[in-house]
Amino acid sequence: MRWTKEALEYMNNVPFFVREKAKKKVEEWARQKGVEEITMNEVMEARGKMTARDVRDSKPQKPKIAVVRCDIVSEVCPGIGCFNSFNKREQQFARYGPEAEMIGFFTCGGCSGRRVSRLIEKLLPYELTHVHLSSCMLLEGDYPKCPFKEQIKKTILAKGVEVIEGTHH
Repeated sequence: MRWTKEALEYMNNVPFFVREKAKKKVEEWARQKGVEEITMNEVMEARGKMTARDVRDSKPQKPKIAVVRCDIVSEVCPGIGCFNSFNKREQQFARYGPEAEMIGFFTCGGCSGRRVSRLIEKLLPYELTHVHLSSCMLLEGDYPKCPFKEQIKKTILAKGVEVIEGTHH
């Protein structure tokens, strides 16, 4: 079965001792759907199916959060507003309880958001559940509003991760 480069690269993050079994399961999932080429979409759907647990038998998943921020703004902003809001569970972080963890804080990589897909992929094995688009990507005034916000959002959603617009504004 054919695999996209991105899907194969993702599978290289699977521990070696279960990698072949996981690949076979993804291929089985794809065949059931009538898919001839495995993309990240099939990998994430199969992953969700293979790792799904009966909610009656397990604790709810702990929120694991990342923030994507504007590369340009990062030159003048150390991120203190985002971290303060997260630590105090204010603004867009008010939805989380004390068990939530911040596991990633990175820039988009410059206009077009070229870095986002790769960094989200690196966080998926750590059970990333939510990605916040930093307030600097959304506001107009001091900084230009991100012209690639919707494209970045679609990239993250395609990985099966929830996107929340905003952090501290």
